[in-house]
Amino acid sequence: MDIADTTAAFAELDNQLAAVASCEKVWAATSVRRRRELLLAVRDLVARDAELWAQTAAGLKRLPSRSPLVGEEWTSGPYALITALTTLAESAAALEAGRSPVDEYKFSRAPGGRTAVDILPHQVFDHLLFSGFSAQVWMPPGVTQQQVREQAGLALRDPVQTHGVGVVLGAGNITSIAPLDVLSELYASNRVVVLKLNPVMDAMLPVYQRVFAPLIELGVLFITTGGADVGQHLVQHHLIDHVHITGSAATHDAIVWGTDAADVAARKSAHNPVLSKPITSELGGVSPIIVLPGTWSKADLRFQAEHVATMRLHNNGYNCIAGQVVLMAESWPQKEEFVEQIRLALRRTPDRDDYYPGSGRRVQAARSAYPEAETISGVTLINDPADTEYLRQQETFAPVLGIIELPGADFLQTAVRSANDDFVGTLGVNIIAHPRTLAALGDRFENALAELRYGCIAVNAWTGVGFLNAAAAWGAFPGHTLADVQSGIGAVHNALLLKDPERTVVRGPFRPSPRSILQGEWSISPRPPWFVTNKTAARTGELLTAFAASPSWAKLPGIFASALRG
Repeated sequence: MDIADTTAAFAELDNQLAAVASCEKVWAATSVRRRRELLLAVRDLVARDAELWAQTAAGLKRLPSRSPLVGEEWTSGPYALITALTTLAESAAALEAGRSPVDEYKFSRAPGGRTAVDILPHQVFDHLLFSGFSAQVWMPPGVTQQQVREQAGLALRDPVQTHGVGVVLGAGNITSIAPLDVLSELYASNRVVVLKLNPVMDAMLPVYQRVFAPLIELGVLFITTGGADVGQHLVQHHLIDHVHITGSAATHDAIVWGTDAADVAARKSAHNPVLSKPITSELGGVSPIIVLPGTWSKADLRFQAEHVATMRLHNNGYNCIAGQVVLMAESWPQKEEFVEQIRLALRRTPDRDDYYPGSGRRVQAARSAYPEAETISGVTLINDPADTEYLRQQETFAPVLGIIELPGADFLQTAVRSANDDFVGTLGVNIIAHPRTLAALGDRFENALAELRYGCIAVNAWTGVGFLNAAAAWGAFPGHTLADVQSGIGAVHNALLLKDPERTVVRGPFRPSPRSILQGEWSISPRPPWFVTNKTAARTGELLTAFAASPSWAKLPGIFASALRG
């Protein structure tokens, strides 16, 4: 594009931005009831175009149309957005009726004087579709139930008081992230929105325009494409009042501090960012997978090895929440057998293309750091290297999995300390533990969860389940700064509109059904549909999406039949 074309394109972008800004008063005049109706209208359109969405996403990721891996695009795309739209509409309905969005939810106590909101299971269908799974949002210490109830709703409690124009710089990996961020800006923060897609997601533009038509036609949302120059133009524009980015810490810092290395250091020291407006962010990091030692059966070892493979290889590792490093006890007698099962699980995963830009470069960097690494079905496996700094400090965002053995008699405490102090980022941590191990640890384990400084903790589940739950808060552990942003600042998703949540804690069954029932775990969940080894993930994801759009008892047998075949 020559200079004249660029100038014309930016002039048109400015016109669109001015049009959105002028519609801030339209949004201010839009009642809570009408905003709820808009959510339901968008939900219906997502349901209508769900297959188009999933197939478009599969196409841009170069997945064969009949691959079970297309299930990832169903569950992390239209399914995730539909459930968020439904839950957010329920929150709006509560506020409309003069109630709190959390009035229908149960509360619990968590360690350290914390109040927890029990978000899963919530409805009757949750007990069947997510049997054995649970999730809570933990609030900071000292926050009472009454405060949670009174403050839930955020800016939607006062819809007339809008807060300007927000620009969302969309993610390039998961297709529901940018839409979910748009909803956070519109409903939780009461801002009209310009969404700039990551170039990887350009093919999704027509789909997003179709499903978000009610909000686009109202004038409160504009979606555009473009490269870094367009993003820079938007974030610096005088009509933009707030920036939200899902991406890397490097991109965040370039926006906030500039790109001149010497100047950046001086600006950070002086607390003088080049960005003159507030920014929130979700930036990923290196996610540990803590494996507590215990006595596992061969079936347990195999299943949990597939679990680890899924944490790493869902979306080929291009996830901010992908598990990157397995932490194991040096003294665990079964550690070598588990590592071998991980190798076998990697071999069982379907092949896929490295669609995300820079993947090959990042894999090569990891291999240069660890020349002794193995290559298994396209995955780089680094088993207990002498120097672990690269694994702990560099988010590979690629199919690279590390294993680190930790010494010491108290592995739980050692692992918690390592996860807190040795790893970059605080987005998510996973823990795998036999039920007998958890029972023996008792309150020690619960207190260890409280010690972990992560925005999402998953016990015998993947933190991706926290991402999929619309009522969960999603983001880094609170407390990061612009100068040391780690996994970001602020929380998104959060369809209950909770004020300043601390973290989400997800728990799942150690075994799939029927072994779970036979071993005394009250869960009928088979191998989860998000497992990369699940043979019917695509069909199950499609059925779950249709169910989320319009729940019905009649739809359950088909879902169960497909899930059991997986």
